[in-house]
Amino acid sequence: MQYRRRSLPGPARLLLATLLLAPPLALAGPASSALGSLARGEAPTGPLRVEGVVTGDFRAGLGGFYLQDAGDSDPATPDALLVQAGPELAVPPGFGPGMHCQASGELVELRAGADRLRALAAASIGPCRAAVPAEPVRVSALPSSWEPLEGMRVRIEAPLTVTGTHALERYGELTVSFAGRQWQPSEIALPGTPEHARLAAANARQRLLLDDGSGQRDPQSIPYLGEASTPRVGSIVQGVEGILERRHGSWRIQVEQPLQLQAAGRPQPPRVPGTLKVAAFNLENLFNGDGRGGGFPTKRGARTHAAMQAQLAKLVATVHGLDPDIAALMELENDGYGPESSIAQLVDALNADGAQWRFVDAGHGPGGDTIRVGLIYRADRVVARGEPAVLEGGPFGERSRVPLAQAFVRKGGKRDLVVVANHLKSKGCSEATGADADRGDGQGCWNALRTDSARRLHAWLKTHPVGSRAGRVVMLGDFNAYAMEDPLHWLRSEGGWVDAFAAAGIERPWSYVYDGLSGRLDHALLSPSLVPALRGAAEWHVNADEPDDAGYAGRNEPGPWRSSDHDPLLLGFDL
Repeated sequence: MQYRRRSLPGPARLLLATLLLAPPLALAGPASSALGSLARGEAPTGPLRVEGVVTGDFRAGLGGFYLQDAGDSDPATPDALLVQAGPELAVPPGFGPGMHCQASGELVELRAGADRLRALAAASIGPCRAAVPAEPVRVSALPSSWEPLEGMRVRIEAPLTVTGTHALERYGELTVSFAGRQWQPSEIALPGTPEHARLAAANARQRLLLDDGSGQRDPQSIPYLGEASTPRVGSIVQGVEGILERRHGSWRIQVEQPLQLQAAGRPQPPRVPGTLKVAAFNLENLFNGDGRGGGFPTKRGARTHAAMQAQLAKLVATVHGLDPDIAALMELENDGYGPESSIAQLVDALNADGAQWRFVDAGHGPGGDTIRVGLIYRADRVVARGEPAVLEGGPFGERSRVPLAQAFVRKGGKRDLVVVANHLKSKGCSEATGADADRGDGQGCWNALRTDSARRLHAWLKTHPVGSRAGRVVMLGDFNAYAMEDPLHWLRSEGGWVDAFAAAGIERPWSYVYDGLSGRLDHALLSPSLVPALRGAAEWHVNADEPDDAGYAGRNEPGPWRSSDHDPLLLGFDL
């Protein structure tokens, strides 16, 4: 059995919902009706008086409270009803959960996004008397349907995994799952296939939102977190108790007591074998104003010079933790290569400990977008061989960022490696039309342009743009597409490129968490001749699982934590 109900003892077994055949102050010949039938809209219209035990009081936050009765012996219907009543409606002294109360009014339907809630619009509340509090329905596993429990007090006895914190600061919502971490369907299955649809449906079934009993945006505090900080994705929640509702397209529990949290641990920096280490890292808009401490706020990134310094410290901590020889960077400010540029000041900060970082100077850009890609390297470990190359035109420039390629050789070595930094167009739908509009297959907008970008990138690299004909090429960065979406699928199946994480035997890697779903937007693809040199691959989950407020613009958790919204990746080669 997945859940069990407990009946209300004593006086709560009385008649709990009666239909008034006259106005509320002139009762005559009441007809009985259970709260469950009222919640389903099965009762006649007109003035009503209902009674039951108050199980949740959300008048201040949601404009109502819940009554629950002993049940109508129908397991298909809930035994509770929302009573619409704002703080201005008078209530008897001592009103609150555990009180047995009457309420008079009319049955209405409330909007909650795309959902509709049946409720009693209360004209008066009372009388009330003390009663034994309603026992919650205990849920030991994911039920086949939530509908029979709608509006009722429930306790989830199964452990729940935190899968997303994206809506916590804005709406007080924490996304949890009965089935552990949830995956983007297009990370695992080809978009538009039955398997993709099955995974999406399973995600929706296994998901639950924990809510703060309020419709307020940007709440100052989240009562159910108590003194705990926002949890990382992967944390475990035990003993969740509250009122089950359906609002804004999601089943949720309005939680009134602090959660029992088992925090997910923070991972140590990854260590991969090999004599040459290559990283990729989306910096989440590193903009440095005018480079002299002024010029803030900028188009993107930190709003003040102090915030930029905090951001820079986190990024440096992340790169130092990875300790690569070469790093491909995304979302750098496109402001040249002079001493006041973002890339120059990042390299200066990395060298504060005596290291010998350098950046690849493409002369201009690359590209004319507000942001660009970049390449940095340890000059004491590797040498940049020859001139860099860029691919401009077509989708590259205003949409996909212009890719940057450079050949490197390890000091004292002879075999070179071509590293290509990439950042394809995002999934945002602004200006997307025609083939680039959202096709409803899970790939978002601009999929056609990203796929075209991938094909052009492949064709360009076949021409050996940096002069090296050895064919040892790694292209890596933010492709803004999950592993089974068209751009990545084409590069592997038609272009012959090899997923470095698959080649290294890494199961279910992830670098990004969006809307409670984990997957990879950041990839590393190897030319076939480079695969034998791969020794290891890893992602450092310092960012995607961390809550937004851990970043430099929030409570600024010391260290690399939430230095970006993407996790960096690290590859080890032996050339």
